[in-house]
Amino acid sequence: MTEAAVVSHPLDPSRILDAQGNLRPRLLTEAFDRAITKFPDRVAIDFLGREWTYGELGREVERVATGLQALGFEKDDRFGLCLPNTPYSVILYYAVLRAGGIVVQLNPLYSDSEVEFLITNSGAKMVAVPDLEALHAKVANAWGAEDSAMERIVLCSMADVLPFWKSLGLRTLKRSSLASKRPGITYSDYSELAAHQANLRTVQQDPHDVAVLQYTGGTTGRPKGAMLTHANLAGNSAQMLLHVGEERNIQERTLGVLPLFHVFALTCVLNFGVEIAAELVLLPRFEMDEVLATIRRKPPTQLFGVPTIYNAIGSLPDDKVPDLRAVRTSISGGAPLPLDVRKAFEARTGSPVAEGYGLTEASPIITSNPLLGREPVKENSAGPAFPHTVVEIRNPETGEVLPQGERGEICARGPQVMKGYWNRPGATEETFVDGALRTGDIGYLDEDGYLFIVDRIKDLILCSGYNVYPRVIEDAAYEHPAVKEAIAIGIPDEYRGEAPKLFIALHEGDELDAGQLNEFLKMRLSPIEMPDAYEFRDELPKTLVGKLEKKALVAEEKAKAEAAKAADGEQT
Repeated sequence: MTEAAVVSHPLDPSRILDAQGNLRPRLLTEAFDRAITKFPDRVAIDFLGREWTYGELGREVERVATGLQALGFEKDDRFGLCLPNTPYSVILYYAVLRAGGIVVQLNPLYSDSEVEFLITNSGAKMVAVPDLEALHAKVANAWGAEDSAMERIVLCSMADVLPFWKSLGLRTLKRSSLASKRPGITYSDYSELAAHQANLRTVQQDPHDVAVLQYTGGTTGRPKGAMLTHANLAGNSAQMLLHVGEERNIQERTLGVLPLFHVFALTCVLNFGVEIAAELVLLPRFEMDEVLATIRRKPPTQLFGVPTIYNAIGSLPDDKVPDLRAVRTSISGGAPLPLDVRKAFEARTGSPVAEGYGLTEASPIITSNPLLGREPVKENSAGPAFPHTVVEIRNPETGEVLPQGERGEICARGPQVMKGYWNRPGATEETFVDGALRTGDIGYLDEDGYLFIVDRIKDLILCSGYNVYPRVIEDAAYEHPAVKEAIAIGIPDEYRGEAPKLFIALHEGDELDAGQLNEFLKMRLSPIEMPDAYEFRDELPKTLVGKLEKKALVAEEKAKAEAAKAADGEQT
């Protein structure tokens, strides 16, 4: 289709709004059913060059869902997805939902102990993992853990979904990386599930049933499962539809390099992509050469990324900057987008970026700057409230709603706000005030209703859009017998946004250097949690009552960064 033939038309909201103009609660499978019925011949998934149409995807989901039921999978059973971006991620997601189950999102980058905790805490009955030993081992090591409900591991053959030559290379040249089934563990191959004839038993479902357990955490680093219902997730997808505000007579194409186990990608890449029957071009990880080759092969019209991705693309040499002129919808989320990163990306690619804001508990989007140039994008702002969302600024101590312009805790109401935390009624109660979700972030609204975020209450570090909890790093450091005190904080990082820095005080007479500690922590932390810098001191700062004090160290690092920036400016 030529560019001249591309026609935009106003959105018909009748499929997502009720007669009163409110978002209609929907099952996630409703949008999926629409896509596979209305657009069966459209390409649904492109995985490294291999394609599946929506019609093929729909038939595969029905077979796999039938296979799950044949194994005894019942309504509200939990099914863990420990997968990078692959066709399996999409197929099993909808198959589990179709069978009435709850998807448990498992980050394959997590350490063995973290994966074990999520499997155990969620009560996952089955867990899917690729047949790559590095990932399979994390799930297999959790087999038989105390209080675990896991009955079966579903092993997904990577060679089966790769293009022919890549598949052949994996089966031959990289055969040693493939997983071997361990004795004593009950397995099902994915191919066994997909071999069933579609004969799905009807399951009564309600849009307010929990669809996904999306784990997040707090200052202790102990993850909490946000119970996101069908209505929450389908609602946030519908809000995105209203935010864009129009549809085109061509198929949109989404670059799916953000991991689907991250709630930002789950909503924007997968749920919203299926909502509009877009082509999802999936990549298992962010590897620049692969990303650039994929953009040349399948130019995207939609791009969703964390600041790290926009920074990486905007920092490329001139001869490598990709042509992104076809992109009309581009949103940055997961972490604050530095203004200079946004400007550099837009100047180098010609593609505008709108920054949004949200959190796991809100499925995740709460605010976003306008798209398509209809309204201004304000510098350093996270934009106005998403459609059908109310943003309130409250006093974090009293809960009182503050006047426009005053700084306070950002709170939100809307159909995307979670049902609560899985088996954590106390934590659920604490995170709501007068029915509004407390975000733990400090900000203010300007006269136009645009949100500006100025600080975080929550004690976490945002690395490339991932939450890294200082307590996890500190607890790992305390396992070393020479460590007396440990404080982890976030420091600015040009590539990742923030990176962990670990301050250490040793017991008197003990010796330990950064290299030795680094090797020690590698056995206990995931790569994203590893400190980027270490600093050893005789004593660490403390409060008047003797508690370790992070604020002083954060202030020191901020002062260092400002001094370095000023010195750099003088030299320039």
